Amino acid sequence: MHSPSSKSPAKAISAAKAAPDLSAYFSTTQAIAALLHPHAEVVVHDMINDRIAGIWNAFSSRKVGDPSNLGQDASLRTDELVIGPYDKAERDGRRLKSISAALRDDHGERTGFLCINLDMSKFDGAIEMLRAFATTATPMPDVLFKGDVREQINLIMRDELVSLNRSVSSLTREDRRQIIARFESANIFQARNGVPMVATALGIGRANLYNILRSLREDGAKAAEEAPVKKSRTTRTKSKS
Repeated sequence: MHSPSSKSPAKAISAAKAAPDLSAYFSTTQAIAALLHPHAEVVVHDMINDRIAGIWNAFSSRKVGDPSNLGQDASLRTDELVIGPYDKAERDGRRLKSISAALRDDHGERTGFLCINLDMSKFDGAIEMLRAFATTATPMPDVLFKGDVREQINLIMRDELVSLNRSVSSLTREDRRQIIARFESANIFQARNGVPMVATALGIGRANLYNILRSLREDGAKAAEEAPVKKSRTTRTKSKS
């Protein structure tokens, strides 16, 4: 008679499940890791046993056989094949940009995940360096340039092109009309050589510039004449009421 603590070998059940064969994906992961080395860690996760089946460029210090910590959340088994890109972080604070793709077996069952963790710290540093070079600490000092018409034209052109989200070569007639109106309000055409410099900046001839400028001034004069009439009509209407 067996003691209560004895177990029959035939009834012994292993807690570990059979690991899925994910090796077919290893050549792909190796290629990705080689292309992005040393900036990307590439991991193949075994979803059945929640373990790491393969890892390349392992800057997280994880190794094959370590827990994946994916858990058994039902959302991991949805039809969504690609998750991300999404943000992660390394323990030393580095920012990671990650993406995960579901891996399926021959029967279409989801058995794993391929995850790519791209270390963004070098890119972030390069962006900060470029931003430092591209920005200025103080605005243009008026004392140096308030009499420089060319600089004023350049600044107005820059602001208007940014506002319109266009290049000089893609400007329409209405765009040019808007920019010329801005130059007019800034009294640029009153300055010496203002007209030829603006024409050059806009890439048009002086005759074309004069035509647009004349049209703007005529419209302005007409609006100024009509304004008192409208004001008078409004006043009479209010008095009657």
